[in-house]
Amino acid sequence: MTTERFQAITDKYPSLRIAVVGDYSCDRYLEIDSSKQETSLETGLPVHNVTNIRAQPGAAGTVLANLSALGVGELWPVGFCGCDGEGYELQRALEQMPGVRMNYFFERKTQRTFTYCKPLVMEPGQPPRELNRLDSKNWNPTPETLQQNLTDAVRALAGKVDAMIVLDQVDEPETGVVTTSLLAAIDEFKSQTLIIGDSRNGLKNWPHVIYKMNANELAQFTDGEPKTAAINLARKTGQAVFVSLAEKGILAATPDGEATHSPALPVRGTIDIVGAGDAVTANLATAIAASAELPETLELANRAASVVIHKLGTTGTASVEEIMAW
Repeated sequence: MTTERFQAITDKYPSLRIAVVGDYSCDRYLEIDSSKQETSLETGLPVHNVTNIRAQPGAAGTVLANLSALGVGELWPVGFCGCDGEGYELQRALEQMPGVRMNYFFERKTQRTFTYCKPLVMEPGQPPRELNRLDSKNWNPTPETLQQNLTDAVRALAGKVDAMIVLDQVDEPETGVVTTSLLAAIDEFKSQTLIIGDSRNGLKNWPHVIYKMNANELAQFTDGEPKTAAINLARKTGQAVFVSLAEKGILAATPDGEATHSPALPVRGTIDIVGAGDAVTANLATAIAASAELPETLELANRAASVVIHKLGTTGTASVEEIMAW
């Protein structure tokens, strides 16, 4: 991709409007100073002394953060949090992002804020070392009234955004944002709006939107090597299919049988792959909405992922300037 072409694509980003529908988490990083060692008098166990706490949006919030870093003009988070401290931190972090509109982000007493609590041991001259994570999730079905709020939101946004990213991150079906009723609402307007779907539980029962998945999720649909499987799936859905292949890059297939592969960029030193997939999703949506060609879209997504994996101790983002430099 030439510099001129890169500029022509990314110059469109500030005029774009993108909705991110899905499960927003509060990522709380507890930075532990390893030099401050002590033992609890009560339990006899080692004490981890936390000297700094960072809270930032995770899961769907990571996608949103990447879109904000790209300079997308209007961002519409559609999701929920609880009436708790983590919910306060999450909403404050979302509100501080440029371009974010909070009209369709709901706070409910019935729910807990989806939280990843990540203790990090900080040692001089060493990458942060993560200890066992502490997660808080909702294990009961999302209340019907909240489901209705969410489906009303996606219907209202369908006609006013250039793209909609739908991201399912929960372990138990029907306990998050992306419920059966929300998918039914998306099915109503999928032909009118650019929609990219991504789910940690796979996309097998989703409407025929643009699918972004990994190789294991692709295998849920059909057997065979990834290229052929992706082409067959794209023909079946009538939509493009994007497959992340980890260190092998990204594969894309279109309904007309075209398949394009973009290799991953070389690794430079220590890496942390957390957040790479979300950076890919954000850049795919933004590039497609900005009318980039398929090879250009893959190149931008790969460059963004390469930026992110080299940011340690955080779920990073990639700005236009960082992608250009990389």
